[in-house]
Amino acid sequence: MNKPTPTPVTGLPWHDIDTVMLDMDGTLLDKYYDDYFWEKYLPQSYARKHLLSNKEAEAQLLARYKSVESTLQWTDLDYWSEHLGLDIARLKSEITHLIGVHTYVVDFLQWIRAQGKALHLVTNAHPKALEIKLNTTGIEHYFDKIICSADVGAAKEQPPFWRGLESLLDFDKKRTLFADDTVKVLAAARDYGIGHLVHIARPSSRIPLRYSDEYPSVADFSELLPD
Repeated sequence: MNKPTPTPVTGLPWHDIDTVMLDMDGTLLDKYYDDYFWEKYLPQSYARKHLLSNKEAEAQLLARYKSVESTLQWTDLDYWSEHLGLDIARLKSEITHLIGVHTYVVDFLQWIRAQGKALHLVTNAHPKALEIKLNTTGIEHYFDKIICSADVGAAKEQPPFWRGLESLLDFDKKRTLFADDTVKVLAAARDYGIGHLVHIARPSSRIPLRYSDEYPSVADFSELLPD
């Protein structure tokens, strides 16, 4: 199977963009933190609670994850706390040293603010997870508004999210740029009519670049900054 050929982002028409919306996990923040938590740290805690091997716990949790993928439940820490009998927010707080901001993100956020464009954080993260990450990184002051999918009542992969966003934010979708590391989310944004889409090809610092063959892809935000 051939690897996707990256579609470069060359000369974004910034004069045609009034609003910038950015995903958080994998886009602004290194997704290694989340990958490690859900794939290793949580299964280890679950294994200790239920006297399982780590591999048995990983297999059981993977099946549970897949059953709610692309829904609000997938990122709902309260949902997982109830169903697994563990304090998920507390566990996530135990490894905040793994939370990191991707390179050139702050440079990009500062540049967007200097241009006077509206800048919004639009994330599927649960409010408790969002609080942990913003307290750790301190990036919240760059944004005009921060919207969680829980505020809308649908995940970003779902069409109702984008329709619901209209009641929370004032924006012209044709003059909006949206960046995300998930192709399903970008597809929903495209179907809704967002005018400018960017795919983040390295959501985690621990995995190789994975370019999209459908959307313009960047390895990091330096590629979106003007020369």
